[in-house]
Amino acid sequence: MQITFLGTSSGIPTKSRNVSSLALRLPQRAQLWLFDCGEGTQHQFIKSELRSSQLRRIFITHMHGDHVFGLPGLLASLGLAGNTSGIDLYGPKPLEDYLAGILRTSSSRISYPINIHSVEQAAEEGLPIFEDEEFIVTCIPLIHRIPSFAYRVDQKPKPGRFDIEKARSLKIPPGPIYAELQNGKKVQLKDGRIFDGNDFCGPERSGASFVYCTDTMYSESAIKLSKGADLLIHEATFANEDVGMAYQRKHSTSIMAAETAAKASVKKLVLTHLSPRYAPGNRLTAEDLLQEAQEIFPNTLLARDFLKINVQNPATVRDT
Repeated sequence: MQITFLGTSSGIPTKSRNVSSLALRLPQRAQLWLFDCGEGTQHQFIKSELRSSQLRRIFITHMHGDHVFGLPGLLASLGLAGNTSGIDLYGPKPLEDYLAGILRTSSSRISYPINIHSVEQAAEEGLPIFEDEEFIVTCIPLIHRIPSFAYRVDQKPKPGRFDIEKARSLKIPPGPIYAELQNGKKVQLKDGRIFDGNDFCGPERSGASFVYCTDTMYSESAIKLSKGADLLIHEATFANEDVGMAYQRKHSTSIMAAETAAKASVKKLVLTHLSPRYAPGNRLTAEDLLQEAQEIFPNTLLARDFLKINVQNPATVRDT
């Protein structure tokens, strides 16, 4: 899985940071998922290597404008381009009314199916909000001024590595049969011999996982959701000296994000949703927030727009 940050500022955009959005590129399929869609997200798509035509699912954390104001424009543009077969939207219950109202009053016609899924019940019951043969998505409620949700994406376990030399030594012909054996299936050759794929594969391999956690105060639920994840992307709106504002506005400090990562035993933490008050040239900058977090959780990075992260097991980073 590859993540591209499309917006890493909180509240309002700055010269170097747009408001919240990140894209997830899925492996071995021409498909993108989007998490949040702040104002200007479609412009960020144009500036990136991503193709909006590959967008299939959008997950919204909450209904504050810096996370949703870009959604109607993006959906309308996809309709005008005519290159999407449909979008599934996931988010709080008000998402459906918000979109219906703004699309109706702006006379925007969407020429493709949009399916909207409210996440509250699944979050309360601990059920997946999406699952297919390769991925599972879960969410939990956070602590914010309005209902807000964190999302976790898990890649399902992959088959163990296929012992191709063993297959060759038994004179099993290469081709589709190897794929069936690698998937643990039993196959029968033309000469009548029967082989069990489990005899040719090593131990099952864990898939990659990441958690997207914003906007929230420090939350035990976020720790539970993040347990053992390869990558945690967590808001760090405030520096530790501004913890009073964090509590007042129900956001996290850099230290809260680091403590969440440490207690959840994640492999890597990335700080995002950074307040413009820490822009370059100010007394405190984003680098100061990074340093605060690294004192608690050393394997911490600072997000910036268009940063790319390859989420593997363990997580690796390609910074572009």
